[in-house]
Amino acid sequence: MTAASATSTPVAPAPKQHPLATRPFRNWWIGNTVSLLGDQFYLVALPWLVLQLTGSSLVLGTVMMVAAIPRAALMLVGGAATDRLSARYVLICTTTVRMFLVGVVTLLVWLHVIKLWHLYLLTFAFGVADAFALPAGPALVPTLVEPSQFQPANALLAGSTVMTGMVGPAPAGLIIKFWGIASALFFDTLSFLAAIAALIAVPEPPKIPHPSGTRPSMLHSIAEGLRSVRSDSALLFLMVIFAMLNVCLAGPVAIGLAALAKFRFGSAAAFGTLLSCFSGGMLGGMALGGMVKKPRHRGLQFIGLGIVCGLELVGIGAYPKFSVVAALLALMGLGAGFVNVQFTTWLQLRVERAMLGRIMSVLMFAAIGLVPISYAISGVVAQWSLMWLFVGAGAILVVTSAAATSAKAARELD
Repeated sequence: MTAASATSTPVAPAPKQHPLATRPFRNWWIGNTVSLLGDQFYLVALPWLVLQLTGSSLVLGTVMMVAAIPRAALMLVGGAATDRLSARYVLICTTTVRMFLVGVVTLLVWLHVIKLWHLYLLTFAFGVADAFALPAGPALVPTLVEPSQFQPANALLAGSTVMTGMVGPAPAGLIIKFWGIASALFFDTLSFLAAIAALIAVPEPPKIPHPSGTRPSMLHSIAEGLRSVRSDSALLFLMVIFAMLNVCLAGPVAIGLAALAKFRFGSAAAFGTLLSCFSGGMLGGMALGGMVKKPRHRGLQFIGLGIVCGLELVGIGAYPKFSVVAALLALMGLGAGFVNVQFTTWLQLRVERAMLGRIMSVLMFAAIGLVPISYAISGVVAQWSLMWLFVGAGAILVVTSAAATSAKAARELD
């Protein structure tokens, strides 16, 4: 073989490494998965504990609202803190705080001295921690893997969220039924240790200097994130759609399903099973969404998800049979899972890493900013009529989603 022919021979590209082959990401994925499984026990135990103490959907709505208010109010601060410090550091701090809080409530329940005001304090503190943890989670991924690995990495993390949401609630309901609420909360307390250990093993990423050479104030950092979103019509449209979906879904799902399971089906196991059906649908939707190599018309996909979810909420209110509710929740999860990985990857590729925490915080703020209102309204309406809670929220979601199809930004979000 001549030198000329040797140089002209194409070199095969190196195979793309799977994210799990990267040790820091693998450690985080395993620890986060264990912690997420524990969270499912908390998500079943808390509503059940409130309903057991008070028997009131209205009180449950106010407890959930207390968590949502600081979460929304401090979300932009959490995104700026993530960019100023690091996603790893923020997550270590918030996970440790959460473990301590759940541990204290576990002890109070076990000693039979738990009071409603204890739960208000717990959920408020959780809301503060969530405001920092929610934007930090997606911002951690680009520090662990290469851009070509973003989509499979996001799929793994989202898949863990859905898988634990599918397999966790039903066993949590059974544990509450046979061994009590304290046992479920104790499992959640222990699960935080896995996430903390994984984060400690993750190396601290290098600091990215600000273009101006000096670190701006916290308020200036927040303003930068808001200006970045405002100047991008596709991003701004995404924020509006997130807000619309969550104000119509958050309250009916968190308040309505718990009340439906308590007062119609009479079992914590039924509540856990319904949540598992939703998560199972999401897992299937993510599998379908991952098969689309070059997704198109993301904006219209998201609007379509809103219309379908609205119709499914109407169906839950009109036909509150256990099998019907379970099937509709599975279909709702299927649509949500289909678009989940695509949008997370789209944002991570579109936004500079130095701004990612702030952009994610704006997105999270749009998603949950109106959730306290949703919880409060849902608690009031559920106390009056569970049927109209689901039917009314579903009808509003269908109408507003259908109206959004005419927006130019929906076609630009591709």
